[in-house]
Amino acid sequence: MKLNPKEIETAQLHGIMLGAVQPRPIAFASTIDENGKVNLSPYSFFNVFSANPPVMIFSPARRVRNNTVKHTLLNARATGEVVINIVNYDIVQQMSLSSTDYAEGVNEFEKAGLTAVKSDVIAPPRVGESPVQFECKVKEIVELGQEGGAGNLIICEVVMVHVNDAVLDADNKIDPFKIDTVARMGGNWYCRSKEAMFEVAKPLSTLGVGVDALPEHARNSDILTGNDLGKLGNIEKIPEKEEVLAFAKAEQLFNLSTTDKHNGAKELIARGEILNAWNYLLL
Repeated sequence: MKLNPKEIETAQLHGIMLGAVQPRPIAFASTIDENGKVNLSPYSFFNVFSANPPVMIFSPARRVRNNTVKHTLLNARATGEVVINIVNYDIVQQMSLSSTDYAEGVNEFEKAGLTAVKSDVIAPPRVGESPVQFECKVKEIVELGQEGGAGNLIICEVVMVHVNDAVLDADNKIDPFKIDTVARMGGNWYCRSKEAMFEVAKPLSTLGVGVDALPEHARNSDILTGNDLGKLGNIEKIPEKEEVLAFAKAEQLFNLSTTDKHNGAKELIARGEILNAWNYLLL
């Protein structure tokens, strides 16, 4: 399927984009208006973009159905302050409830049954149940358009961070299992991070040899996956011929077919024996 954004309805394009770009972190944004009335609403067009200075950006898009804007955007313009509260599994249903289009002036903290906690530096309150809360000053708001679906980038500088000690490990780092964050998918779907996590070793600082260093038959294998090849490419040095011969002799591996080599290497990769998998492929 090919789609030209200029030739399809915004709602269809919106669905494709949100269905493809996932999971997305959630900014649970608390703001106040000029009269001090509180608003709380979640946004999944969100991420962290800088650590020095500490900057986060989220985007309350104009509603597709009627081209109206969110109270969060109006409040951020009026006061220049926002708290970005992180959402974990314990509050996902309350977060969802707060996304209801309540009338202006309705307190979503009360509607969702969440605790408003006084911030240290700015006026909008924090969500007490959130595991991490970022008090922010609005640096800039970038309007991306005037039609329904257009985003408004709220660029925020973090001025104070609050972390619940219960989500920290022994080194005072955030434990991804303890924080148990959720992320937005397409449609009504969410993702619970601690049930979906897997670990990938970072590339070697000494530079991996790369997939292009593998024999051609391995690169074109129907048995070895792209992930298998990525692991094979993340070694510092290709085994020498003598190492390969010693491995073959020790394992009594002679006259193997290409399929045998690929199957053998795949089993070794699954066990984390990457160098031996290379030996198999170099036989």
